[in-house]
Amino acid sequence: MNERFEIPGSLKRTSMILLGIGIVTLVLGIALLLGGDSYDKTRFWAVLLHNSVFFTLITTASVFIQAASSLAQGGWIVAYRRVPEAIGANVWLFGLIAAIVMFLIVFVFRIDGKNPIYEWVTPGNDAALMHKKPFLNPGMFVGLTLVTVGLWAFFGWKFRALSIAQESAPKNNAKIYWTFFRLSGVFLLIYALTQMSTTPWMWIMSVQPHWYSTMFSWYTWASAFVSGMSLILLWVVYLKNQGKLELVTKEHIHDLGKFMFAFTIFWTYVWFCQYMLIWYANIPEETVAFKLRQQGPYSIIFYANFIINFIMPFLILMARPSKRNYFTVTFIAMLIIFGHWLDFYQMIMPGPLGEHWHLGWFEMGIFAGFVGILIFSVSRTLASASLVAQNNILLKETIIHIS
Repeated sequence: MNERFEIPGSLKRTSMILLGIGIVTLVLGIALLLGGDSYDKTRFWAVLLHNSVFFTLITTASVFIQAASSLAQGGWIVAYRRVPEAIGANVWLFGLIAAIVMFLIVFVFRIDGKNPIYEWVTPGNDAALMHKKPFLNPGMFVGLTLVTVGLWAFFGWKFRALSIAQESAPKNNAKIYWTFFRLSGVFLLIYALTQMSTTPWMWIMSVQPHWYSTMFSWYTWASAFVSGMSLILLWVVYLKNQGKLELVTKEHIHDLGKFMFAFTIFWTYVWFCQYMLIWYANIPEETVAFKLRQQGPYSIIFYANFIINFIMPFLILMARPSKRNYFTVTFIAMLIIFGHWLDFYQMIMPGPLGEHWHLGWFEMGIFAGFVGILIFSVSRTLASASLVAQNNILLKETIIHIS
């Protein structure tokens, strides 16, 4: 089988329209940045930080699912493997954008000599920030970011390159397969030391450097992973509707729906554990974050976050037929991605913006722009090779499974 994907004109137009909205919003935001007050300037950089980090983490989730399924030697993913490959191969783009945004915030953005987003950059005489300086400092931030983004981007590119190289390898030659297997183990170790550990502390939690949570990295990973699985499902359903991915059946859609359902519950579990432990301990350094979010002006987002990201997916995806219905899973996938975009908004914005927040034209316009970049880049990658991972060692197992 040699299924090829040609980007439909409607998809090109959609990506260009969304990208255009993002560019226009960014230009207007720059005008706001140059002529606005300190709040407008802080909001500008905080929104760019929010979106660039969010899209970097959800695209990296596709690299993770490739590595995890490779180590498990799972054949079920081979039917649509080119989708997570195409998403993961574009981690470099979102990671580059995120790195540029964060470096500009750290080294350029100042208001009256202070950094309103990463307060630890200009700690002054703050004893707590000085105590954390061995970890929270510009040198460590740059080094960790470059290593993290570089490694994520490399593995995203390498996994797709190996998969395509397998097409021209001798039949039943398992050399590339085992290379992929070994590299998957290396990536998961790196992923554990970055996404599941230090990176969310540095990129996100440090916008409120006086607050900390030992569960924050797992919470961030759960949010990014369920969003990443939802993103994979959206592309799989779209390609099926285009008459592609003949090997994909409702069983695969059902499996993806189960992943969305399961990790919605896992995200809620981590959310509750973090909240419950901080509430029960009642330590001022920890409760300050939830007080602002639950009892302050962000309370509407706090409760909407729980409803959108747990109650709705849980109730709708609980039934077996709903996980096999294309419309239902598409709707829930879009809901989950938007809901966890709100989750990341709530993680980041209260730190730099405090009680005065907006969720208006600038936030939605930049979000639309990143969605446009995602559609454009992933569709081009999908069109560059066959949609079937030909000559894959587990392809026969996949075909037997669905026949």
